[in-house]
Amino acid sequence: MKAAVVYSTLTGNTKKVAEAFASGLGSGAETFDVNAAPADISGYDLVVAGFWVDRGHPDQKSMDFMKRVEGKKVFSVFTLGAKPRSAHAFKCAYTSASFWGKGCEQIGTWHCQGAIDPKLIEQMRKMPAGGPHSATPETEARWAAAASHPDADDLAAAAEAAKAVRQIVTGEDPYAELKAKMAAQAKG
Repeated sequence: MKAAVVYSTLTGNTKKVAEAFASGLGSGAETFDVNAAPADISGYDLVVAGFWVDRGHPDQKSMDFMKRVEGKKVFSVFTLGAKPRSAHAFKCAYTSASFWGKGCEQIGTWHCQGAIDPKLIEQMRKMPAGGPHSATPETEARWAAAASHPDADDLAAAAEAAKAVRQIVTGEDPYAELKAKMAAQAKG
């Protein structure tokens, strides 16, 4: 399977996650910074967009890339400052399909928490109290927690999720490895 994993990164988080995801897809996966994405993606079986969330959507460079992809199996991988199981994260995952071009089939999404750009945190600290992004003890704690991500567990989970995506795209038996181990044990 040939896959293009195209990422945009502000803090380096999404690049790490995209590279981990590509490693899980296998030797046919190529990673590209969004600024160097191939103009012709017709030869790829899967196109993955790795993006950071900006106001609930993919960052602008990723949106521009995603819109030009047409008629492909696609997958969205993203990082955001919110907790991975938060309503905001699920909304971002749900809406990500709407940013792909005509005829794309989004086969899924994967996301993890990522450190927030320190410049953005400083801007949010200056916002009036009571706003959704203003500094409170709770948001300060979330920002601090986000600073430790993506961690080794997140990257391992990204690679593992990519293996499942590869199986979906190629039609591989998801239990082939387990069956082979069991057969070897039975002979053993």
